[in-house]
Amino acid sequence: MKKKVVALLMVLVMALAIAGCGKSDQSDKSAASKEIKVGALFNQTGDQSSLDVPGLNGFKLAVDEINKKGGINGSKITLVAIDGKTDQTACANAASKMVDVDKVVAISGLADSNYALAAGAIAQKNGVVFLTSGATLPSLPDQVGDHFYLVPFGDNIQAYAGAEFAAKDLKAKTAYMLTDKGMDYTMTLAKYFKERFTKINGADSVLLEDTYQTADVDFSAQIERLKGLKVQPDVLYVASDPSKCGVIVKQMRDRGITQPIIGGDGYDTPLLVELGGEGANHDVYFTTHASLSNPSDKVQNFVKAYKATYNSDPENAFAALGYDSMYLLADAISRAGSSDPAKIVEALNKTSGFEGVTGKISYTGGSRVPNKSVTVLTVKENKFEFVKEVLPE
Repeated sequence: MKKKVVALLMVLVMALAIAGCGKSDQSDKSAASKEIKVGALFNQTGDQSSLDVPGLNGFKLAVDEINKKGGINGSKITLVAIDGKTDQTACANAASKMVDVDKVVAISGLADSNYALAAGAIAQKNGVVFLTSGATLPSLPDQVGDHFYLVPFGDNIQAYAGAEFAAKDLKAKTAYMLTDKGMDYTMTLAKYFKERFTKINGADSVLLEDTYQTADVDFSAQIERLKGLKVQPDVLYVASDPSKCGVIVKQMRDRGITQPIIGGDGYDTPLLVELGGEGANHDVYFTTHASLSNPSDKVQNFVKAYKATYNSDPENAFAALGYDSMYLLADAISRAGSSDPAKIVEALNKTSGFEGVTGKISYTGGSRVPNKSVTVLTVKENKFEFVKEVLPE
């Protein structure tokens, strides 16, 4: 009799243990379902940090706001942030960790196409969504695959806008071009600027195309070739990354070159003024994603929230792009009713008229590059000032 009782008790204990384990497993799964892991891959150090740090700040601000409102469909966002170090290998390794170890459902970040390509390929291989918050190479989605999206416009659009601004607003008939030949970003800008400018002004309207290497710090040779032209150009289009735009502007102005200088969104950095000095205040224009002095409620609410969180105004439009990236992702997950990357892709492909700080975002006709308007800014008294908004023809 005692043996039967003991045996029965042992069975009961085992049953309760099994039930307890099952309950624990279910509890763990339930807890897991209340968390959505998202990767924030930004170059927090190195030459790209003046663009990516504001982008990360904007992204984190959006995460905090969404979580305070209850998350996405009741699930809180868990942010996994890693420094890409302005190094392609580091970016690829960071993406691998996010995918393999952290199990993120999506990754966002990176303001340069070379780094976004390296990280995006890892995400694509593993079926994880990648939203680049700042890389603008229009061919990137096709190069990487169907899980890769641009939040900003493509370089073709901003280069066209720059060319139209030069020809129509500055009345330029001729141009000089200087391009960093070591970056896809700068080479693409130059290609499309020339395409549109020569279409407006004729095949011979670009008087000289010159180049430099990314590591160069002395531009005396290029300046001498420019000054040596028999006929001086009306405008200068300088396709540069953030670390060199101010250096080039200063050296050109110091050598007495006074023509308007036009560049792309790589100029949208405090380094333009810090390194460009007083010369940056004289006829320097660039295309970018938004004017943070825009009086719209959408823009000013973002500016106020950013300042309240970081005790400074947003440094540039890349802060707003980071912010828009997280809200765009949250919108897709909400509409999908799932954090399954395949479902997120389906929802992103149906995105139409998403209202961001940097403009409306739609992915139409199978394109994963939004057709957004371009903002032209200039520098006045060491501050960026709105000039106009352009939607190229």
